[in-house]
Amino acid sequence: MFETTVEKEKALLVGVVHGEQSVSDVEENLVELGLLATTAGAIVSGEVIQKRTSVHAAHYVGKGKIEEIVAKVEMLKVNLVIFDDELSPAQTKNLQKMFDKARVIDRSILILDIFVRHASSKESKTQVELAQLQYLLPRLTRAWTHLERQRGATSTRGGMGETQIEIDRRLVRNRISQLKKELIKIETQRDTRRKQREDMFKVALVGYTNAGKSSLMNLFSDAGVLVEDKLFATLDTTVRKITVLDNEILLSDTVGFIHKLPHHLVASFKSTLQEVRLADLILIVIDLSDPQYEKHLRTVNEVLMDLGVSESQTLTVFNKIDLITGQETLSGALKEYSDAVPVSALRQVNIQQLEEKIIEVRQSGYVVETLKLDHSQQKFLASLHRTAEVLNIDYEEDHILVEVRVRASALHQIRKESQNGIH
Repeated sequence: MFETTVEKEKALLVGVVHGEQSVSDVEENLVELGLLATTAGAIVSGEVIQKRTSVHAAHYVGKGKIEEIVAKVEMLKVNLVIFDDELSPAQTKNLQKMFDKARVIDRSILILDIFVRHASSKESKTQVELAQLQYLLPRLTRAWTHLERQRGATSTRGGMGETQIEIDRRLVRNRISQLKKELIKIETQRDTRRKQREDMFKVALVGYTNAGKSSLMNLFSDAGVLVEDKLFATLDTTVRKITVLDNEILLSDTVGFIHKLPHHLVASFKSTLQEVRLADLILIVIDLSDPQYEKHLRTVNEVLMDLGVSESQTLTVFNKIDLITGQETLSGALKEYSDAVPVSALRQVNIQQLEEKIIEVRQSGYVVETLKLDHSQQKFLASLHRTAEVLNIDYEEDHILVEVRVRASALHQIRKESQNGIH
């Protein structure tokens, strides 16, 4: 797609305090922006913050602040200026004119650069390209005719009166449409895989990126998920069948959240996040050693609410308790969130307590039922071992009594199927 690489460039970060934001809010956002820049391979050399009632429509920051930024760029020999909010096409164009050699990018472009580096599956690559093109469409300034070759069609050529920019925009729209169709196809395939395992108890790991989700995933499953001290180390959902205290469950690890993830990027990854929405239990993994842990927990809960997830489906896991210097933070967190489980995935502290909690939730969603089957229902009896936990079987003269433990949500369907062979 388009070139966004920022590797080995010296970067200056720029943020604006406006609206209901406080200086501390913007400072925290710039810390996150700095982590994103570092993840992308840049070297953060400094930052600039301006207080305004609103962002400047033409330049994002005021004229005087631009002069300060230009001077800082020259003094620090910076070749990349990263703005914390998404810039409009006009703002990008106007700002770029102000700098001699330094490139101007915004938070969205920076995140897209990281996404491009870390996308590995067909699904995540398709999602990233879609996000790129949706960002690009209103910013088209030059030809993108290579998309025509990707599409493999000659019908996209413009008529006599069509300008090059109109052709480019139509090519991008066609490619966006094609990518959306591909994602629907991928989602259909994912649904098929889900149906094959819908009888199993499903647990999903979610949380702020770098909170330790992948470490927990590897601890439980030996999945070999990449663990790095970087944001968005992985974009693909990993699903593994694991055994927890003699119970088989499905565990999935999804893309991490950040506080300021642009909405159009969230939309591009909705199919990946479906694993979360359909989980029986969601483990919200929070880095308790981070001073902003409560804010991160609120961010995750907001995203889950947007996905339609019920609070009863969640369990908070406070990770990295080994990195806390005083006990006040831990005791205060557990007082505020009494149901949370404190652990250290790295040191394997309290992992058994977490496992017991998972199984407690699993068992609470199950009921015990005795089914009366006809002797001719051997095929259905065999299928019960896949859809329920068979506790006991009694072969009577006229029927078979089968005691099962089954998920409450699946009980109606199992009762219905069990009655098909009884006359």
